[in-house]
Amino acid sequence: MSFLNAEEPTAVDLVTDFGVNVLWHPSLGMELGIDLQTMLWECLLGKKPLDILVFEGSVINAPNGTGEWNRFADRPMKDWLSDLAHVANFVVAVGDCACWGGIPAMAPNPTDSTGLQYLKREEGGFLGKDFRSKSGLPVINIPGCPAHPDWITQILVAIATGRIGDIVLDDLHRPQTFFNTYTQTGCTRNIHFAYKASTTEFGQRKGCLFYDIGCRGPMTHSSCNRILWNRVSSKTRAGVPCLGCTEPEFPFYDLKPGTVFKTQTVLGVPKDLPTGVNKKDYAVLTMAAKDSMPAWAEEDFFTV
Repeated sequence: MSFLNAEEPTAVDLVTDFGVNVLWHPSLGMELGIDLQTMLWECLLGKKPLDILVFEGSVINAPNGTGEWNRFADRPMKDWLSDLAHVANFVVAVGDCACWGGIPAMAPNPTDSTGLQYLKREEGGFLGKDFRSKSGLPVINIPGCPAHPDWITQILVAIATGRIGDIVLDDLHRPQTFFNTYTQTGCTRNIHFAYKASTTEFGQRKGCLFYDIGCRGPMTHSSCNRILWNRVSSKTRAGVPCLGCTEPEFPFYDLKPGTVFKTQTVLGVPKDLPTGVNKKDYAVLTMAAKDSMPAWAEEDFFTV
């Protein structure tokens, strides 16, 4: 459903401008029942070319490795997935569940869920560490809960136009063009972050969300504040903390009460610090920043 909200390019642009033939989509596909099974078998038998396999959702292996808890088109979904992945030119995982298992793969993981090529940060997943599609590439991961729609369509365009070779993947197989920077990049609250001026309530338009209400923007790889959602806003711009949903460890702290929207601290220092910052430097920086904080750092810049 996030994919259908894409704007640059839109899902319609993929078809009309870039020649993408969407064989099937849960909300768009016309085939049902026997017709859908026939189309899938035609892909497996080479009668219908499968250029790009896009998969969303965790791979459910339970019970006992059979995958019977998640059936699709008269077979366990994982069986379709394995067969289709090996005939597709490219395989793209969309969303946290497909990338690294997501919430279903949290301990104790009763459904034996995993991602396509990762289980959390451990490489391997359902298809195995050494899996490569017919193009020679590993699974291309586009994480997020949900994934930003424009991340999806822009990668599909890169594949369809033969430019995927220009896209560099990071060590988690994420396109660096979207995941080389942090969610904090472009955040309108960066000045508040620098002076340790904190937001204390949801929806406030002043202060940084990192120090009190659990924002993970400084530690999360995403372009949410560069490529805005609906081309308008982001979680932090709306006064809601980033939950780190593009990282394999999401959800953090096992969703225990009082941990998700509250910054966890040890002796007043956040347990999780911005990438590259050690606790000693942080303590020194905090004292200097608060001492030098100007009065306007606590003002609401957005007052009309």
